[in-house]
Amino acid sequence: MAREMSQLKKALKQAGYKLTPARLAVIGVLQTHCEHYSHQQILTEGRKIYPKLSRATVYRTMELLVDLRLVRPIYLNDPTQRFVMATGGHHHLVCSNCGDTIEFDHCTTEQLAQELATKYNFQINSHLLEFQGLCKACH
Repeated sequence: MAREMSQLKKALKQAGYKLTPARLAVIGVLQTHCEHYSHQQILTEGRKIYPKLSRATVYRTMELLVDLRLVRPIYLNDPTQRFVMATGGHHHLVCSNCGDTIEFDHCTTEQLAQELATKYNFQINSHLLEFQGLCKACH
């Protein structure tokens, strides 16, 4: 995770952006809690790092990080935009009844990714995989 933070810092600097205390607070939150955080959650946690952090700065910083393709937005069976790192794979089971979301690491899409990359001459850097269904409590 510390590597991801240094990559975020480095990418912002290379793109010509200053590493302000507010931006560093947002990056600090992403370093500690990078999975599925909403703007509000980033703001709440970011204020623990930098109490002057504003809602507008969180929105602008996250928009910037998305534009630079460092993080990406996801929606987990609700209208709240959340964010994940833009590299690697990200996998979920989402209950279409109660909205419960289970993240899992085991992914066997490597062969499929290689086949798609070869067939379409496409360099794959990351992927999202989401299964919709019913959790144990709802079926």
